[in-house]
Amino acid sequence: MRPREEIPLGLYLHVPFCSSTCDFCAFYQEKPSKKGRETYFRALEDEISLISDPRTIRSVFIGGGTPGLLKVEEMKRLCSLVRQTGLASGCEWTVEIAPSEISHAKLECLAEMGVNRISLGVQTFDDSLMDALGRNHTPGKARKAYEMIRETGFESVNLDLIFGIPGQSLAQWEDDLKKAVSLIPDHLSTYCLTFEEDTALFVKLSNGQVSRDPEREATFYERAWEFLPEQGYGQYEISNYALPGKQCRHNLNVWRMHEWIGCGPSACTQFKGLRRRNFSNLEQWSATYLEDGPAEYEECEKLTSFDLARDAILFGLRMNQGISPSGIARSFGLEKHEVEPVLVFLERLAMEGMGTWRKDWFSLTSKGRILADAIALEMPELAFSVGG
Repeated sequence: MRPREEIPLGLYLHVPFCSSTCDFCAFYQEKPSKKGRETYFRALEDEISLISDPRTIRSVFIGGGTPGLLKVEEMKRLCSLVRQTGLASGCEWTVEIAPSEISHAKLECLAEMGVNRISLGVQTFDDSLMDALGRNHTPGKARKAYEMIRETGFESVNLDLIFGIPGQSLAQWEDDLKKAVSLIPDHLSTYCLTFEEDTALFVKLSNGQVSRDPEREATFYERAWEFLPEQGYGQYEISNYALPGKQCRHNLNVWRMHEWIGCGPSACTQFKGLRRRNFSNLEQWSATYLEDGPAEYEECEKLTSFDLARDAILFGLRMNQGISPSGIARSFGLEKHEVEPVLVFLERLAMEGMGTWRKDWFSLTSKGRILADAIALEMPELAFSVGG
């Protein structure tokens, strides 16, 4: 089993504030207020002060919500807290920003504090589709925001795109991909629109105002898989592409079942054999740190080696590299017979044309990647029916 001191450690901070709610967004958020902002920072200071580990942090990701909604002085305060945690040399430090919240002053502040990667939530370059998503920026604003980020000199920039938007045609999706590539970002994340409960889009789906078309979504996936590698963007996960050496370390840290500490309301942590989620409510979360009493969480579970191995397999199958069952067994201290059910399941996938072996490595084919979510639902029951 891999010594814990060799396992990479990441940090995630959740900034919950949003000026408005996008129709598709299911992340915890709330309207900013003076009292709410101050409560957030006071509790965050206490939560971060509790971080204690001899390892340095190799990746930081600040998401939301809308981190870009913070004022310049608040951004500086947030980044100062991050720097107190002990960052590794060359640490990847990402901040999510919405095009509508960008300013030169904010970008310069982030760069000065050590942020080296920006993730820009473009979603689409099509005006009509932007309306369908309930976003409050225009495609022109997104392009201008990208130019400002580049002018500031960040080492790496990611663009988030969404497909499967109600009414979106394949031609519109291809146009989005071409416009994104023309900007030459370092990284592209292309996500299929999901209809999460408690979102405006889910209500529209339930009422029959919009509909889903899985076959059309599969075509959109496949078009991105074909087009982006042709433009020099290597696909390393079902929805993620990067120029050489520009893969997102934060993503890889999570997918490989390493360790990370999540701070802020609704943030998730995987650390010291526990996986937990903070309360998805500013008042409940802050009370954990600002009031006397034991720490409380919305969810908390103790992880076994089987839990970690199972999730490493599930996330690993989404990556182009695939998985080495024997390598995963060694990493999590399992015996060969304990992963035998995994091999049986993977052999079945290979026989059905959904996967292929390269010596000890197994990866999904295009057919398998389209069905990755369905495969994930089957995997725990089939692969870990014994020993766990």
